[in-house]
Amino acid sequence: MKAMVCTAYGPPEVLQLQEVAKPIPKDHEVRIKIHATTVNSGDCRVRGFRSPLLYKIPMRLVLGLRKPRQPILGVELAGEVEAVGQDVTRFKIGDQVLAFRGMRFGTYAQYICMHEDGMIVMKPEHVTYDDAAALFFGGTTALHFFRKANIRQGHKVLIYGASGAVGNLGVQLAKHAGAVVTGVCSTVNVELVKSLGADQVVDYTQEDISKSGERYDIILDAVGKLPKSLCKHLLAAGGSYVTVEGQGVAKVLMEDLRRLTDLLGKGKIKPVIDRRYALEQMAEAHRYVDTGRKRGSVVITVGHDR
Repeated sequence: MKAMVCTAYGPPEVLQLQEVAKPIPKDHEVRIKIHATTVNSGDCRVRGFRSPLLYKIPMRLVLGLRKPRQPILGVELAGEVEAVGQDVTRFKIGDQVLAFRGMRFGTYAQYICMHEDGMIVMKPEHVTYDDAAALFFGGTTALHFFRKANIRQGHKVLIYGASGAVGNLGVQLAKHAGAVVTGVCSTVNVELVKSLGADQVVDYTQEDISKSGERYDIILDAVGKLPKSLCKHLLAAGGSYVTVEGQGVAKVLMEDLRRLTDLLGKGKIKPVIDRRYALEQMAEAHRYVDTGRKRGSVVITVGHDR
């Protein structure tokens, strides 16, 4: 099978399309034919080994010393069950699914094997593979930090970086929770964030949010670029500041996957897709994500020989 292999830590060019062995499902495993995956900021950080100084040595031990121990990156996928191992009961051949791999990676490929009790759920029939593939990274991250901040109906929530993969789903999930949402983004993304349901949108290139006089129960920095020093001017008494930068990896729960999939299937949320690339264009996709200018998700469509 074809897979995009990270041959070393470095620029996007370290990603090389290679032929690798097609995995064979073991007992209780399913083999998924991947139709779509994504490139997110986490993938790019691993590929380029961008880590805070204090964590460089521990991260090398976890990820691999000279190159990723798991050379096929990618954390989320949408596809169909193509084969099943012995004693599989939850899925059958032909089932359309979406799945999350997290730090186990492996989705930059045509096929992957996963345990049937892993982070796999059925894809709603009417949802495209592209939309399904773009759901879990941003959605589970937003849910993790909202859970950490104990989001409640009526809370005033500020989302900094509201147009990104985490931010766009954060806006929609906060609104679904009954919060009053202010999204912060650049000029070009104002209309997009309004369309997601934000009650107010602040263009950070035109307005200093720290001088607005508003106070928020929750501030979610969805891109890791909001200085913590500004938050003392923005948080209400007892408010929570949560950020994707420096507060650990989001804990992903199976109940989160089911909740997100249910909301997607009912049309309550919908991931924003910025661009689509073929698997063979992975380096180009990584270069684009490295710019920090993507809106929502960058989807990789995975082709298969007939």
